[in-house]
Amino acid sequence: MKKVEAIVRPEKLEELREALDAIGLSGMTVTEVKGRGAQKGITLEWRVGEYTVEFLPKIKLELVVPDKQVESVIKLISGLCQTGNIGDGKIFILPVEEGVRIRTGERGEKIL
Repeated sequence: MKKVEAIVRPEKLEELREALDAIGLSGMTVTEVKGRGAQKGITLEWRVGEYTVEFLPKIKLELVVPDKQVESVIKLISGLCQTGNIGDGKIFILPVEEGVRIRTGERGEKIL
């Protein structure tokens, strides 16, 4: 099993959730986060002048998938969330040693 962590633009969340549901991946954790990368924030103008927003709002999506689905999940997220502009986000893949369903005590991929 692998944990997929994706940092994406907030406006992409609903479309991404629907696409993941369509391939049978409905279990996920979604967190509203702020961050900065190569974009290094943005400068905005307001009545009193310019100001810089250093940390931009993003969505962190976390899901655990069987090894065989990792590449298709990466392609799905990349395809839906890529605008071609700086700030599209990142995907991280981490190994998962074990998973336990608290309610039943089941272990392994069957809990997914």
